[in-house]
Amino acid sequence: MFLRKFPVLVLFVVIIVAAGCSRDGGGRVYIKNKGSDTMVVVAQAWAEAYKRVDGGVGVGVSGGGSGTGASALIDGTVDIANMSRSMKGEEMELARKNGTDPREHVVGYDALAVYVHKDNPIESITLGQLAEIFGEGGEIVSWSQLGIEVPGARGDKIIRISRQNNSGTYVYFREATLGKKRDYKSGSLDMHGSKDVVEKCSTIPASIGYSGLAFATDQVKMVPVRKAAGEAAVLPSLETAANRTYPIARPLFMYTVGAPEGKVKEYLDWIMGDAGQAIVVETGYAPIR
Repeated sequence: MFLRKFPVLVLFVVIIVAAGCSRDGGGRVYIKNKGSDTMVVVAQAWAEAYKRVDGGVGVGVSGGGSGTGASALIDGTVDIANMSRSMKGEEMELARKNGTDPREHVVGYDALAVYVHKDNPIESITLGQLAEIFGEGGEIVSWSQLGIEVPGARGDKIIRISRQNNSGTYVYFREATLGKKRDYKSGSLDMHGSKDVVEKCSTIPASIGYSGLAFATDQVKMVPVRKAAGEAAVLPSLETAANRTYPIARPLFMYTVGAPEGKVKEYLDWIMGDAGQAIVVETGYAPIR
């Protein structure tokens, strides 16, 4: 009787219930994948390619930052969280309180490049100089302090391009250059996404920013980084990210709810296999082997 009277309402309820699940229970399986903006490009490429591997599985990818991915995994609204940093201790604790046991999977490596405008003549930079540029209380505020005169710049002031604080890139760059106890200076231009950082550096001659290697364009310049003055300057690349000779290289993670099973496990196994790792390289990241 209810079905005959309210067929549209019943259909609407069924759609809502299905949309809130990772699997529909009988037909097509839907894997929800959310998190790091740095990983969106490779995650979308994996999802698209996997359609040809298993037509019965759909993978939905969205960004928002590593913190967003961690929150979604804690809340149980995704199957996989993409993160360009490790889950924090408090995130792991909250997840376990919610009955979730996050499992970490390294799926590739990324070199976090230092970007400047393509006309900037800078040849290299040290981790210490980056700390003085970006770190709270840092004394480097102008290009002339580095012996640099930037063509086309309006004044000598260094314009810092950063990420918002829910970004794994934001967290990793701070730890790699400033240490865990030092914070960023205020007054930077904070971008929502990795691509936005590179685009902003391409339009502001006096700018300096940080973003993933995969977002490089011919409108910006990647600066070789030295661990310290007198040491070799290393340019970010797939090779230097994989062998960790580049000082700001990091692993890329996928987190699952417990040990992956079923279609989620099959998908992760494929990502870790030859076909998935070839896509890692094609999209500008370094493979796990």
